[in-house]
Amino acid sequence: MIIEPMTDTHLSEYADVVRRSFATVADEFGYADSPEFSSNIPDELLADKIAPGYYPFGACVDGKIVGFVSLTHAGEGVYKLQKLTILPEYRHHGYGKALLDFCKAKAQELGGNKISIKLMDNDTRLKKWYLSHGFVHTSTKHYEGIPFPVGHMEWLDEQ
Repeated sequence: MIIEPMTDTHLSEYADVVRRSFATVADEFGYADSPEFSSNIPDELLADKIAPGYYPFGACVDGKIVGFVSLTHAGEGVYKLQKLTILPEYRHHGYGKALLDFCKAKAQELGGNKISIKLMDNDTRLKKWYLSHGFVHTSTKHYEGIPFPVGHMEWLDEQ
């Protein structure tokens, strides 16, 4: 597996990876019809994120994008980690952990010392995964138009 920076030329491929990967979670939790859920994100919404301070990366196996993640500079040493996902048929091979470790190192390289994430708070399996990788839960909020509570977590570089 190789982690490569993604560009706008990769957009349709990584958007498809995001939708297909999040579809399993949407089905599991009953959000498949929710337009706010990442399984339904249109290419245009991902394209709107492409700007200075946005760093998209793909996990590639044999030249195929099988995972995706992005970091966005949020100011004051903080980077937002978004859309960390792996295609279902490539899960449980360490690719998600590799992407997460890569993002931690990349945030540090860019001068960051904190990574923040938002996730579906009722996905306890995912929360436990992030906790096992050094994140701490900081809050849970309800946002208008989002059908589930959103958990906020952070990883702090303690070096």
